[in-house]
Amino acid sequence: FFSLWYNIFGDSMHLESEIFDLVNNNIKDIEVRINDGKRRKLKIGDIITFKNRGNDDTIDVKIINLEYFSSFNECINNYDLKRLYNDKITKEEFLNLLYKFYTKDDEKEYGVVAIIFKKV
Repeated sequence: FFSLWYNIFGDSMHLESEIFDLVNNNIKDIEVRINDGKRRKLKIGDIITFKNRGNDDTIDVKIINLEYFSSFNECINNYDLKRLYNDKITKEEFLNLLYKFYTKDDEKEYGVVAIIFKKV
């Protein structure tokens, strides 16, 4: 049952409204997540549905690359912040934001994945 549930519901991710808008407007094209069991199943070419936490809007994106890092800091240092969040935030502020969603223990255990995508 779990694998069936994953196949039906597993390829969606929730985004805050502000972030959803950045994706929708083709500004943000990288999503950074802990590389946990769900993310380890992702493959280049997969379609992910981003769901807006503020309403029922969705956006489908296609994974064009997956890049792996040992930490959020290492990941952030490899990209322009505009592609990850926006260019009005510092790296330190972005790190603090990520740690509101993920623990440092999770980061250490699973590592980090940068999901590079384009809207479809």
